[in-house]
Amino acid sequence: MPISSQLQNGEFTIQIGPKFDFDATREFREAYEFDEAKKHNIYNVDFRDTEYMDSSGLGMLLNMRDFLDDAVEINLINCRSQVKKVLMISRFDKKFTID
Repeated sequence: MPISSQLQNGEFTIQIGPKFDFDATREFREAYEFDEAKKHNIYNVDFRDTEYMDSSGLGMLLNMRDFLDDAVEINLINCRSQVKKVLMISRFDKKFTID
């Protein structure tokens, strides 16, 4: 499943596929760099379908955080246990809201 995005109820959501690794870099960057997306204050990265994430995925999230204004809220939602474990070990709860 490729990366997809949608705007709903004023929140911009990026849906991640089964793997969040180097191969997803271009699609993920295009999703949040889309001009219309920059007008929103809440971004959700939905990991409901994601079974695997490596250090490239972590780097992509940090690049997103750097690209967007610090006032923008970024929520990492619907994280499966293995993805949430990687995020927590990496202390991403300091820069993102993790659900």
